[in-house]
Amino acid sequence: MNVPVTLLCTAAVMTAAVLPAAAHTDVDPVDPVVVVDCFSQARLRPEEYLLACGDGNNRLVGLRWDSWGSRTATATGTDMVNDCRPYCAAGRFHPYPVTVTLTDPQVWPEHPDVRRFTTIRLLYTDTAPGPVPKDVTYKLVY
Repeated sequence: MNVPVTLLCTAAVMTAAVLPAAAHTDVDPVDPVVVVDCFSQARLRPEEYLLACGDGNNRLVGLRWDSWGSRTATATGTDMVNDCRPYCAAGRFHPYPVTVTLTDPQVWPEHPDVRRFTTIRLLYTDTAPGPVPKDVTYKLVY
């Protein structure tokens, strides 16, 4: 059967138009690097990310990813931190604007065909939640 080239081009354009927005990012579709959350789920460009897995008292929210590549990923957002005063259940959450950078991709031992970021850097663009420094780096161990 001979399919006209115009029909094939139209089908290709229509297919591209309905692909999800994530397909049009700088995420490498062949070898995406993920960030693993507290529940051992691989995530690409999460809008939220829980930093305090044990008690939920520190969460990144409103993350807007400027880049997500094979070596680094960078976002801006808000770090919501519980002041735990007088104790955590009665504490209040306070917002801290932050720039987030994910680095140091390594093979994920539980899924050897997947690489995951293993370091997160938080750069507070205004004040930092005391006693945390304005520029802090943590290892992601999940």
